[in-house]
Amino acid sequence: MAFSGGWAACYAVNLWSRVASRVLWKVGEFDYRNEGEVYAAAKAVDWPALFAVKRTLRVNVTAHKSPLKSLEFATLRIKDAVCDRFRDALGRRPDVERVQPEVRVHAFLEAARGTLYLDTSGEPLFKRGWRVGALEAPLRENLAAGIVMLTGWRPEEPLLDPMCGAGTLLAEAAAMARGRAPGAKRAFGFEKLASFDAALWERIRGESRRNEEPVRLYGSDNDPRALDAARRTLAAAGVERWVKLERADVLERTAPAPSGVMVANPPYGERMGSAEALEGFYPKLGDALKKRFAGWRCYLFTADLRLPKLIRLEPSARTPLWNGALECRLYEFRIVSGSHRRERAQ
Repeated sequence: MAFSGGWAACYAVNLWSRVASRVLWKVGEFDYRNEGEVYAAAKAVDWPALFAVKRTLRVNVTAHKSPLKSLEFATLRIKDAVCDRFRDALGRRPDVERVQPEVRVHAFLEAARGTLYLDTSGEPLFKRGWRVGALEAPLRENLAAGIVMLTGWRPEEPLLDPMCGAGTLLAEAAAMARGRAPGAKRAFGFEKLASFDAALWERIRGESRRNEEPVRLYGSDNDPRALDAARRTLAAAGVERWVKLERADVLERTAPAPSGVMVANPPYGERMGSAEALEGFYPKLGDALKKRFAGWRCYLFTADLRLPKLIRLEPSARTPLWNGALECRLYEFRIVSGSHRRERAQ
């Protein structure tokens, strides 16, 4: 996705986007055939006008159908080009820092075309600045926010996560409902650039979108350690007041309201449980939904593509998503009273 605008737009997107990973500023485009032409194109950019030599630097390169034999060598050549441009202009080179750099240069190489970017985000935007530890294989915050958005949930509706784990889905839903900026508790890469406008940033950061309407959010898990982690997550995110947590088994708990949205990331093979155990769990989950959640829209996010067959419910929608390298689906099940055959007839 690409957009254009001034620094106000850049700051606002970094602060408010719930689903983006990074916001990159395009600073150069070029044609190339070899590493020498990549070096020349990178050196042609006036890097000293974009950030100070005192800033530490990291270069990242990704490629698609690039003819270059080594991306590591391409990365080294771009780093050399940036540093050589500083040396020629100022007699000094910026230091390279791989772990926590102040400035990140990204290059994307296609078959014959390259693009150079400066990273205005710094750390990836899913790092909200409030995570305090999590259970095994948590959802990234931007993926969790995207899942909640895809359900079509509105803050006036009840929302339940009956397998809440570390509480990431609930924290993101609560932040949306209350109008909390996802980037309110973190720093950004644009603060290290020469163009940084501190007064503009303070004005944008101070703009409020707070929603004072009541919110009905519920979470449960049968593991007390998960509930402890969820409480820590919600407290760190500053939204613990608006989420009711309780210990309950998803196969036994009742719906907290006559209708609403249920969203969950149930266990699957990559996270926990053998294939045989899950083959026994999913049919029971389908029975529990039919028995106790009539009137609810239920959404299950999983990498186990056997789920619709095993849960014995016909999904009304299935959305492909990726959780890291795992291909997943968000399945929608609209639960009605009576048999599922009757729902399809209706």
